[in-house]
Amino acid sequence: MTLNLQRIGLVLISLVGFAGFVWPLWLPQAVGSSDSTSGWLALALLPLLAIGALWFAQGKLAGPRQIALLGLLAAIAAATRIATSGVGGFELIFVVVILGAAALGARFGFLLGASAILLSSLFFGGIGPWTAFQMFAVGWVGAGAGLIGQRLEKKLKIWHLAAYAAASAYLFGLIMNLWFWPFAVGPQTSISFNPEASLWQNLASFLTYSLVSSTLTWDTVRALSSAILILLIGKPFIQTLRRYKF
Repeated sequence: MTLNLQRIGLVLISLVGFAGFVWPLWLPQAVGSSDSTSGWLALALLPLLAIGALWFAQGKLAGPRQIALLGLLAAIAAATRIATSGVGGFELIFVVVILGAAALGARFGFLLGASAILLSSLFFGGIGPWTAFQMFAVGWVGAGAGLIGQRLEKKLKIWHLAAYAAASAYLFGLIMNLWFWPFAVGPQTSISFNPEASLWQNLASFLTYSLVSSTLTWDTVRALSSAILILLIGKPFIQTLRRYKF
């Protein structure tokens, strides 16, 4: 399989995966319904899509050294997630994923983010319907950082990655809230999904829910801590990893 086909396949699977994140907006009949088969089907497809995305992303790595590097960084990222456990939003996994991806590329970044989530979830014994969503979301964070690194190359500044870390922390919180929003809130509150309301009304309700549940707390801590740590350790970290770029 050529590199272009791998990229196209990964993009297409990511788009379908994104549809799984926003299922409340295109499967309104499944929200709050006694027959929510279609909603659960949308969630059940994510693990299969995650496996497909990993297959397309891995392609042909250059050799055992790069595979070993991916395994090492995934283990470090997983260990930081296990150590911090997301306490108060303090999640160092994003620092490792963003810096590793910026140094080694978008495809590597997606693999790193998804693998780190899977590895840490296996350790926690926390495998569930949320795992595939987390794998996609953190994989996308890594892919975005890799694209920034590839685009800017020698012009890349650490503050670029710090700003990206802060922005992606909020976006990660939003997208992870969206898929679980109907389950978390239920159908009877003022910020619940309403199948009879317009898209904009439902988005307003969701943003209100997200603002009070995570944006002002967990997501802000994640954004600030990730950005600050990247500013502190980012330059030597990337310089070290770029020696192994392939």
